[in-house]
Amino acid sequence: GSSLEPEERSMEPPAVPEEEEEEEEEEEGAVPLSMAPGPVGCQLFGYVGIEAVLDQMKIKTMKTGFEFNIMVVGQSGLGKSTMVNTLFKSKVSRKSSQPGQEERIPKTVQLQSITHIIQEKGVKMKLTVTDTPGFGDQINNDNCWDPIIKYINEQYERYLREEILITRKRKIPDTRVHGCVYFVPPTGHWLRPLDLEFMRRLSKIVNVVPVIAKADTLTLEERAEFKQRIQEDLKTHAISVYPQEDFDQDPEDRALNNRIREKIPFAVVGADQEHQVNGKRVLGRKTKWGIIEVENPAHCEFPLLQDLLIRSHLQDLKDITHNVHYESYRVRRLNESNRPG
Repeated sequence: GSSLEPEERSMEPPAVPEEEEEEEEEEEGAVPLSMAPGPVGCQLFGYVGIEAVLDQMKIKTMKTGFEFNIMVVGQSGLGKSTMVNTLFKSKVSRKSSQPGQEERIPKTVQLQSITHIIQEKGVKMKLTVTDTPGFGDQINNDNCWDPIIKYINEQYERYLREEILITRKRKIPDTRVHGCVYFVPPTGHWLRPLDLEFMRRLSKIVNVVPVIAKADTLTLEERAEFKQRIQEDLKTHAISVYPQEDFDQDPEDRALNNRIREKIPFAVVGADQEHQVNGKRVLGRKTKWGIIEVENPAHCEFPLLQDLLIRSHLQDLKDITHNVHYESYRVRRLNESNRPG
């Protein structure tokens, strides 16, 4: 009845004075609030609990664990096994996993994979380290990258076969290589043709992170000059190493990755022995002039490599492997299978 009339009238927009109406008509390009572009925000009146999904994801990941597969490539004697042990602070390299056996470097590139389960604060990671003994050790190194490319593609193929099954596993085992650390010899000169050709071919199918091995053999001036020459070589030959500029998601990622790209290749030193320095136990290499502390940024850039591979970009390495490298392989293989004849 009459009691509802005031409420109905209150839902109508308030009357605008004639002077204000004339001012609004004079303003050109004025957009009504309901027509404003972009998503309309929704203000919450109280706590909903949306942020609890992060805790759910964390609990689930801690229960199931996750996989991370890394490959190390370089000539013998550059400290690949020691570097991997230093990265994960455990004996996970090929050499360390076979105590009491004399290490024999094969005459050809024979890839060897070792898998370990690493736990830290309740988080479980299945780590697979793939070594490439024999790479670049021969007089004739033509096509020495072929076994490595074949291995990487085989892991993509294995994942693809599981993925296209009608009845597939709830969690497909992931053996795809998420990151390839390439060890550049500390010559202090330019990149060798072998280095350039390897990174040119491999950067198209896997995340390649170049490092200068045994950087303590170079002075700081030699190291800075060598890094600059390597960066010029990569730019001249259009080699896109990780983190790739094309895959930056937003301005924050771009700013962070630009700082990383300025430092690449990282000049690293590996050591899996502890020494006493100023009353503290530190990882380092003992020389006649003192101890080179591996985790000291003033001594080498190993902490930058560790941050990139584990602490800041591990999930990004996996995402780019799945969404870019594996996706391009999957599209190519499915196109081949659908081609007539």
